[in-house]
Amino acid sequence: MKKLFTLLLSLLLVLSFSGCEKKGDDKFVIGICQIEAHAALDAATQGFKDALIEEFGADRLVFIDGNAAGDPATCATICNGFVADGVDMILANATPSLQAAAAATTTIPVLGTSVTEYGVALNIENFSGLVGSNISGTSDLAPLDEQAQMILDILPDVRTVGILYSSSEANSIYQVKVVKAYLESKGITVNEFAFSDSSDIYLVTSQAVEQSDAIYVPTDNKAASCAEIIDSVCRPAGVPVFCGEENPCAVCGVATLSINYYDLGYITGKMAAKILKGEAKIEEMPIQYFENPVKKYNKEICELLGIVVPEDYIAIEK
Repeated sequence: MKKLFTLLLSLLLVLSFSGCEKKGDDKFVIGICQIEAHAALDAATQGFKDALIEEFGADRLVFIDGNAAGDPATCATICNGFVADGVDMILANATPSLQAAAAATTTIPVLGTSVTEYGVALNIENFSGLVGSNISGTSDLAPLDEQAQMILDILPDVRTVGILYSSSEANSIYQVKVVKAYLESKGITVNEFAFSDSSDIYLVTSQAVEQSDAIYVPTDNKAASCAEIIDSVCRPAGVPVFCGEENPCAVCGVATLSINYYDLGYITGKMAAKILKGEAKIEEMPIQYFENPVKKYNKEICELLGIVVPEDYIAIEK
């Protein structure tokens, strides 16, 4: 079934490419590869588009949207199609999209967004913040030490924390390493609970609940898309979940130190405008990070579990 889906998607992309050719040098054709649909990634894509439309006007832009439905192999199909069509730029939304775009071209400008750690994603040792090639973009990495401390501030009596994440996401593995090291330095016992896909997340979450006072879910696309499953296990068990970003926290979490994904995409769009205008060279543009992440909490779940958050937390709007 997945192979059939990929073939159908490839056909649709070919058809969309043939109908989206430039109508003169005044138009920019931008291919967008998004690993899957969920609120955070959708917001980043929209912010990117809005920033470019502000700069150029909608009539000078052609966006080709490619959604891989969670399949990294489909990201490759999408990005190779963009290269064959000769797009002016590729937006790679999330790590698998960035990796596919990097493999597909070394000449077309590629901007990433919703990518946590570019050094990990691109296998760059001792990454300094500048890729130095046809790739740049924005990172959705919130301060991990502060996220870990958030758990201790809200639950001062916590002794065991389970970290729930997708084993297929390199950025999640990076976040787990940092958060685990911080919590262990504070005397907390940390156990890792990795799931391979949505089919085993219920079982893995159940195991985490049995062995943890609290659960931490990093910025993880697979986990975010399965937030309702996580909630169906953790809320009845009374185990609080702390999230790496706001959208899953609104479903299953108690608190988060989160960035704004629309704003992140908007920043990426402004970077794109500078490149397309010839005002900046992508190989000289360092990765940009979201400044001033916000402490937020899920009022409904906090009240249900009897958790009181510090006054500087803002309730998540639903």
